[in-house]
Amino acid sequence: MKSGGRNVVVFYGSQTGTAEEFAARLAKEATRYGMKAMVADPEECDMEELSKLTEIENSIAVFAVATYGEGDPTDNAQEFYEWLQNGGADLTGLRFAVFALGNKTYEHYNKMGKYLDVRLEELGATRVYELGLGDDDANIEEDFITWKEKFWSSVCEQFDLQTGEEVSSRQYELISYDDDNTISDDKVFHGEVARLNSYANQKAPFDTKNPYLSPVLVNRNLYNSERNCLHIELGLTGSKLRYEAGDHVAVYPKNDTNLVERIGQLLEMDLNKVFALKNLDEDSSKKHPFPCPTSYKTALTFYTDITSTPRTHVLKEISEYATNEEDKAFLKKISSPTDEGKQLYAEWVIKNCRSIVHILEDLPSVKPPLDHLLELLPRLQPRYYSISSSPKLHPDSVHVTAVVVEYETGTNRVNKGVATNWLKAKLPGSDNGHKVLVPIFIRRSQFRLPAKPQTPVIMIGPGTGLAPFRGFIQERWHMRQSDKPVGDTILYFGCRKKSEDYLYEEELTKWVADGTLTKLYAAFSRDQNHKIYVTHLLKNNMKEIWNIIGDKEGHIYVCGYVDMDVVH
Repeated sequence: MKSGGRNVVVFYGSQTGTAEEFAARLAKEATRYGMKAMVADPEECDMEELSKLTEIENSIAVFAVATYGEGDPTDNAQEFYEWLQNGGADLTGLRFAVFALGNKTYEHYNKMGKYLDVRLEELGATRVYELGLGDDDANIEEDFITWKEKFWSSVCEQFDLQTGEEVSSRQYELISYDDDNTISDDKVFHGEVARLNSYANQKAPFDTKNPYLSPVLVNRNLYNSERNCLHIELGLTGSKLRYEAGDHVAVYPKNDTNLVERIGQLLEMDLNKVFALKNLDEDSSKKHPFPCPTSYKTALTFYTDITSTPRTHVLKEISEYATNEEDKAFLKKISSPTDEGKQLYAEWVIKNCRSIVHILEDLPSVKPPLDHLLELLPRLQPRYYSISSSPKLHPDSVHVTAVVVEYETGTNRVNKGVATNWLKAKLPGSDNGHKVLVPIFIRRSQFRLPAKPQTPVIMIGPGTGLAPFRGFIQERWHMRQSDKPVGDTILYFGCRKKSEDYLYEEELTKWVADGTLTKLYAAFSRDQNHKIYVTHLLKNNMKEIWNIIGDKEGHIYVCGYVDMDVVH
């Protein structure tokens, strides 16, 4: 940092890319205040050297950290977290600020950010601005904008800095390949996550940066209605991948080809052209925003998120390319940190679920260069699904149970879930006799059955919340076949109609009949005049529930949407 003249480092703990994006935005804004910043992944840094930051005048360490799973740090912040827990170092003189990312509907809301904020102070560091709490269940973009404006004001006051003009600057340099600057196809990325040609030449171990191309063995619809709920079985044979009941399988999806082509049409761009984006900061560990060189079509298909609602900094940047002054003024207003701007952004973008495609359609004079747009858009992230099988019964496959997402927006458009709609078309035998493949990796979870099989359990899983419990029940069935003592296994399930969306009805009925399931309580909300939900069944069975979790010291599990009725 010292050699590069930097005095601000922004660390990120990111699982889905949001914290990394916020970190990049903070670092970019530092130049406006006469400071020079860099973005850093704690996994790639020697955090023991954090104390050396005090040797640089007017230096600050900023942390944008998400909380994942059961109050855990993200994968890339795990070692940093353990270092802090094991003592850390004397950080006297270090100035810091923390912005935490979480979801208020979860029990451990922003646990990692809160811990980091307290722990850094315990180690002697000085807080330059109060902890920021971002709530993804509400409007985390607004939370971040509000916090960073006050954060920079505090920094300016403490360091006697002046606020400069906002200047739009590129972080990456465009390198185009054409007849005058050619590149062979074997040096071009075609959707690989990190290693060139990794899909053509698969090598274990398989993980988040090296996913396994898993063959789709089974893909069927579990619903008997117009809606779709997929039961998919993904093969693991030869991959050396192992899992346990309760783990997650991550899937790397592709964007809808129609949306990709639409962006090409709107921006009048040949998507087959090959290009690269190279970081202008030569000292940065992140040389490219995504694997490069690649084609524009590949970047839009595999590497960038084109369906989520774009954040305000994207709108501010592309406003400069509007040829219509009204369009430009409108984008500048909705991307501003004013109360009016925040409200307008919430209404026009968030409430109406407008993606970047919709915004380019609705504001036709806005035509940013595609390479700049790709620089601004977040990475397309893997989708995590609770595995709905047990390796005791299915050691060579993982099962996924997922509802296909499709809904109409306030602008009368139909939005489709990226991964589930892509998976829906992944039917065995549909690729001219070739195996139908899906890039996956396994992520360990703390969602586990009790260590002692005789411990009773209550599982509450409405809808696809049943998924991990199907694996749990398979596990307990296998234990019973081995004559192991198994405690009570009670399941609460809920759906709309018994005849339409009762998931795995035959299996559940069989498990009740053979004693694997001690009791099964099912609520069908629309099968009678008055709606009955799982919460009603729980209320009716309070004595039994207390007997299990209180008197018998059993475990209770809940899985499903965070806003489902069962948690109210």
